[in-house]
Amino acid sequence: MNWGCKWGLGPPSKHLKKMPKALHQLSPYLFLFLSLASLCHLSYGDVGTAAHYSPPYLPTACYGNDASQFPSNNLFAAASEGIWDNGAACGRQYLVRCISAVVPRTCNPGETIRIKIVDRAASSVSRPSSNGATIILSDTAFAKIANPSASSVNIEYQQF
Repeated sequence: MNWGCKWGLGPPSKHLKKMPKALHQLSPYLFLFLSLASLCHLSYGDVGTAAHYSPPYLPTACYGNDASQFPSNNLFAAASEGIWDNGAACGRQYLVRCISAVVPRTCNPGETIRIKIVDRAASSVSRPSSNGATIILSDTAFAKIANPSASSVNIEYQQF
């Protein structure tokens, strides 16, 4: 009988009998481990917090009073000291998504946004909704990923 194996090794049951006893005993555990591992989410970015801030947004530490610095979709942010990098963060773009919050169902599931850094959080004209956040999102950007009534959320972010 042909078992669909091009090397002609025969039925699978013959090969299981040849499997070392230790491996044969571990196979249910290996299957369980691989099954559980497939349920885990792999993270490719950093984890931090996001707050939001409201107008006025000008002047900014990156571009002063130049209103053309803001993306037309208003998805921009101010950087905390952790990502400010002595001003090198200006113009950088990040993918940001909400992963959790104190209040359940605050995050908008499946929403990932691309934001542009236009300011330094420490010197921003407007104060953030919560101190100590990694990224301070514009009101518009924050509302895309989370309920705008929240003061801060936990995020995953990655430079784009």
